[in-house]
Amino acid sequence: MPFPLSRVSNTESDRIRFKDIVRGKVKNDLRRIISHGELIGKRGKDLVSIPVTRIDIPRFRFNPRKQKGIGAGDGEIGTGIGPANDPGGSGAGADEGHHIMEVEVSLDELAEMLGEKLKLPPLLPKGKRNIDSEKDRYTTISRHGPESLRHFKRTYRFALRRQMIEGTYDPKNPRIIPIKSDRYYKSWKPHKEPDASAAVIYMMDVSGSMGDEQKDIVRTEAFWIDTWLRHNFKNVTNVYMVHDATAREVDEHTFYHTRESGGTVISSAYDLCNELIDTKFPPDDWNIFVFHFTDGDNFDGADTSKVLTLIGEKLAGKINQVSVVQVASAYGDGDFGDLVDKMVELNKDKLSGKVVVSFVGNGDDIYKSLREIFNGVAEDDDYESEDFKYKVAAKRI
Repeated sequence: MPFPLSRVSNTESDRIRFKDIVRGKVKNDLRRIISHGELIGKRGKDLVSIPVTRIDIPRFRFNPRKQKGIGAGDGEIGTGIGPANDPGGSGAGADEGHHIMEVEVSLDELAEMLGEKLKLPPLLPKGKRNIDSEKDRYTTISRHGPESLRHFKRTYRFALRRQMIEGTYDPKNPRIIPIKSDRYYKSWKPHKEPDASAAVIYMMDVSGSMGDEQKDIVRTEAFWIDTWLRHNFKNVTNVYMVHDATAREVDEHTFYHTRESGGTVISSAYDLCNELIDTKFPPDDWNIFVFHFTDGDNFDGADTSKVLTLIGEKLAGKINQVSVVQVASAYGDGDFGDLVDKMVELNKDKLSGKVVVSFVGNGDDIYKSLREIFNGVAEDDDYESEDFKYKVAAKRI
């Protein structure tokens, strides 16, 4: 026997309500999820599994007037129904503990939460030419189709006209009964819509001073960067580069797991990046974003000057944005981020919004870094790690 419609409706309403509660819980915990890398239990094509803290279910409590009901004897207001609380002990327990629940969230929902939480403005496409994708719109009428797409107004009009011509229409009993030849259906016509394309170039220093902790920070931040960019652009192509004294293009796995022991020549990465843009990603066709993760150390001042020239005079005119993310390292931090920041300060009219510098002391600063990169709005309860505060203070001196 099928369920009554009202019961089905109530079940669906409860499911939607619970989904909204879970979504709110994830959004409220977003800072912690980002900072501690509590992201993925499993990842499908469009979903991520995120651990969230326990969501308490309402429970019965004793009547405030101490009237007899479920159970027996006196009870205190607010006492939960069930066995008395165990005062605890040093041995193993058999009681139920607090559980972490995994919820699946689509990447698009995750991006929306990130945008709402950090108050991120949408990214505006720059490329003149885009990839055209075919989409269907119900803009035409057909004599054939499923009943779910029946065009009621058109069908009614033709049925009325037929009955009036046949003389079967009675104004005193105005019943309109469509037959097969009266029926019209909504139909679709494919049309092309431009989808903005983005090329995202990730560059990372893999010299000996960039350890596993720094790579974990890069991996977490890059995941959120990619999630936000894919929310804004339908066609995204990622390119990965690593560099020490030389730079090379690699796949995603190699990008996150390679570690070298050599020195650092940052210009090698920016030279390769500039060459790649010229050969594969014409600026008129692509929205180009460059993200460089480094600890700030470089071979010498002359090479840093070369990089500043590359960024200010070549890359800035081709790309949507280049972001330098300087990650604190146990082996000491260089001054590359500081120098890029000073260059932007001296060339605000040309580079403001085009070149962004962000300092990440540890995982707690990723949340703040994402907001800085994508020009979000500051919150009143903003947090900065001690490593971040020290770095900013040193830069201001």
